[in-house]
Amino acid sequence: MKPLERLFMCCFILLASNGFSQPISMYQQHNGRYDYTAIGNTLNTSENGAFTNCSILTGSSANLNINSNQTVIAAYLYWAGSGDGDFEINLNNNPITPDRTFSYELDENRKFFAAFTDISQIVQDHGSGTYTLTDLDNINISQNYCSTGTNFAGWSIVVVYEDENLPLNQINIYDGLEAVPEAITIQLDNLNVLDVDGAKIGFIAWEGDSSLAVNESLRMNGYLLSNPPLNPQTNAFNGTNSFTGQSNLYNMDIDVYDIQNTINIGDTSATIELTSGQDLVMVNNIITVLNSQLPDATIVVSDQVESSCFSRTITLNYSVLNLNSTAEIPAGTPIAFYRDGVLIAQAETEQTIAIGETIESSISIDINPDVPEDFELTAAVDDDGTGNGMINEINEDNNTDIIAVELSNEGCPIVVPQGFSPNGDGLNDWFNIQGLYDVFLNHKLLIYNRYGTLIFEGNNDLKWDGTSNRGANSNSKKNPVGTYFYVLYLNETGYAPLTGWVYLNY
Repeated sequence: MKPLERLFMCCFILLASNGFSQPISMYQQHNGRYDYTAIGNTLNTSENGAFTNCSILTGSSANLNINSNQTVIAAYLYWAGSGDGDFEINLNNNPITPDRTFSYELDENRKFFAAFTDISQIVQDHGSGTYTLTDLDNINISQNYCSTGTNFAGWSIVVVYEDENLPLNQINIYDGLEAVPEAITIQLDNLNVLDVDGAKIGFIAWEGDSSLAVNESLRMNGYLLSNPPLNPQTNAFNGTNSFTGQSNLYNMDIDVYDIQNTINIGDTSATIELTSGQDLVMVNNIITVLNSQLPDATIVVSDQVESSCFSRTITLNYSVLNLNSTAEIPAGTPIAFYRDGVLIAQAETEQTIAIGETIESSISIDINPDVPEDFELTAAVDDDGTGNGMINEINEDNNTDIIAVELSNEGCPIVVPQGFSPNGDGLNDWFNIQGLYDVFLNHKLLIYNRYGTLIFEGNNDLKWDGTSNRGANSNSKKNPVGTYFYVLYLNETGYAPLTGWVYLNY
């Protein structure tokens, strides 16, 4: 008989756990007209036990059936066994090493391992057909395992696929390795139940025995989960595959349960309870499938802001994305801009953003004079300026982007033309000094003729067009062709007056 110890994994917040477990967390989320299936096989020749054959195969096969109207989006391989681990295997003659590994130590004499690899490309290339895993040969079947019936090995492939006939679903994939005591309560957060139709939860579990069912139960929100006749209420992990109907997956489970009667529209959390009085169960993966027709607004700001010389106005270019989504973002979704946490500007999406699309926009923001020249700017989509949004989203934690802003405290380069021709043709009709007007707002421009007589005095609002407003010729409409001299006072700290000449022609 097996010792009174159990193992379980969870995908959410644990209210209790022992010191040997590795918390399971979100690995990937897929949103679209998606669903999933899973295949795999045991390497045990029979259910393990103290008086059974302890030999274990080094490979086994399973068949994957994907319909012609279904497209493989992602595929993940999990394998596990008794012992320290075997991390060099083959799948259909493709060498496989793990992307991540997990371990659990039951006691000083018994350890278990699990491993994960993304095999999306292999499954996309191979498609439907037979998958054979080989060279899983470093499995410990010593007396410590054999005498207690804890020797096992197996593998499974999770396949996420797209089918245009499906509703828009959200598929959450969690993995890790968890250990549970005699009873455990698991809080499932981050749920957004819009429609309970078709909702389900799936598990990949290792080492469970069909013959051991002492006080074993799996509940969600107080309701017993079951999938009869494969998975009765009293024996959830019993060597079965819910997708294929197999009941001879010795010491492993690929199970899926209908949960549409255990959750309600509007739920944002749920509770899972597990009990087991004797069977050792290791769960390596949990998958939830919920109808989730929701947008997912994210915002990305450009790497730099644009600002004018001596200006406190910045122009920010940004993009609003709706990539990982199952519904459109409505027009009029608010956008808020914060300076070090203080609201400084607001905007909104000007058009509907379809699933998978991105729109680009920009905003000009006036920065108050009392704001330091260096500060941090945060852009937040679906934010009304108080931190509140107007739309429910798949992910509410990815709505902001941050950029460091440094305002310019230097003037633009000043370029003085050597001539101009105020003849009314629309070209060079005034003395246009580049980088001067509307930058050095307090400047003063003095124009002298070749005799040193002041003939014109200008400022930011009064440009020289060749006429005089000083001296004896102040009423003249035109000055004669020739060379004139200027003195330009910028009237800004650190800037000396500029002098030079300009040729007036018609």
